[in-house]
Amino acid sequence: MRIGIIGSGYVGLVTGACFAEYGVHVVCMDRDEKKIKSLKAGKVPFFEPGLDDLVAKNIKKGRLQFTSRMADAVNSSQVVFIAVGTPPRGDGSADLGYVEEVAREIAAHLDNYKVIVTKSTVPVGTGSKLKKLISAHLKHETSFDVASNPEFLREGSAIEDFMRPNRVVIGADNGRAEAVLMDLYRPLYLIETPFVRTTIETAELIKYASNSFLAVKISFINEMARLCELIGADVHMVAKGMGLDGRIGAKFLHPGPGFGGSCFPKDTRALLNLAKEHGLDLEIVGAAVDVNESQKSLMIRKIKKTLGPVKGRTIAVLGLSFKPNTDDMREAPSARIISGLMEDGAHIRAYDPIVTAAHASQFLPKGVFYAENPYDAAKGADAAVLVTEWNEFRNLELPELKKLMKSPNFFDLRNVYEVHKMLEAGFAYYSVGRPSR
Repeated sequence: MRIGIIGSGYVGLVTGACFAEYGVHVVCMDRDEKKIKSLKAGKVPFFEPGLDDLVAKNIKKGRLQFTSRMADAVNSSQVVFIAVGTPPRGDGSADLGYVEEVAREIAAHLDNYKVIVTKSTVPVGTGSKLKKLISAHLKHETSFDVASNPEFLREGSAIEDFMRPNRVVIGADNGRAEAVLMDLYRPLYLIETPFVRTTIETAELIKYASNSFLAVKISFINEMARLCELIGADVHMVAKGMGLDGRIGAKFLHPGPGFGGSCFPKDTRALLNLAKEHGLDLEIVGAAVDVNESQKSLMIRKIKKTLGPVKGRTIAVLGLSFKPNTDDMREAPSARIISGLMEDGAHIRAYDPIVTAAHASQFLPKGVFYAENPYDAAKGADAAVLVTEWNEFRNLELPELKKLMKSPNFFDLRNVYEVHKMLEAGFAYYSVGRPSR
């Protein structure tokens, strides 16, 4: 089978490379000529473990190609995936401008039956709109179908998520489109992947509902962490006790500085907006969003309350990406925390194993010093703040770190370390939802 993928960003590139690994002939299209030139050379423009090797391998095998021409991606393909961005508008709703523009361009090149599939996260009802839009812009009389196949890729483990997914969701209005997509995903039958075959509208909602539910779990445990600090309980034991209940599950019950990234903040707001358009107030999702915003502010207050005035003081920040194994800083807690501290005159020395200074500067205020390693960041610091739980930070040389710091204040916002070990090492230690003594 031959497929085209419009949009060679995170979702489009991972999808294309993984399908190519299954023997499918893939053409990834993007208008960014510079990006296409880089991809043709096997250079991936963002960090995702294993993706650069997968791309290079399948380019060499001739199964993965890149182009800036829509015709190259559409003409020879049986399935065309739309994987362009749906950025949030000011009111939180998803901006479908890129999706609609791509749909019109696809329509201009349709001359035989194809299935056009939305891989982008789109509001419910988008599939129906695209079908009308494409029909209105056809240059040739031909049949086509629109389908929904939402992605569930976690940054940092996207290849594994594609190759061994929890489920594959296919939304289609007729058996022909469904059969084409089921044939495309045939390699996953061997590992007995569950398939959810449903309507387009339901498939579109499944993506938003899934991400919003996970966001609710994160905000819930962060609220429990706040309560634990007030009453002297341990949030990790609370989470363990909850997670052992099969109806609840242990995943996403990890306290911290709040969720970030390109999915949860955007998708929860888009779902709230969608419900509002239909006269419904999603109170639980709304509360999760509010708690997440206040959690980031709470981390700043925790640091300021402990240190006192931060003006002129140096703070080391360990970890900038919103989670490990990615360089994504969109809505990262680190950005809010650093900005909040710098507004009050703090000096920031930051380090991240992957995020470069050039990339970080797009999200952070001017004046941040980008260190070469965690110990460089700690030089002369009045406090160290661990924001992202990179493996590199899980076994720091604590005596060396303490020696380099002006004052041994350690804020562990991911609860990486054990309280008693940090106290024994001579640190004033502060974590989330656990007694500090």
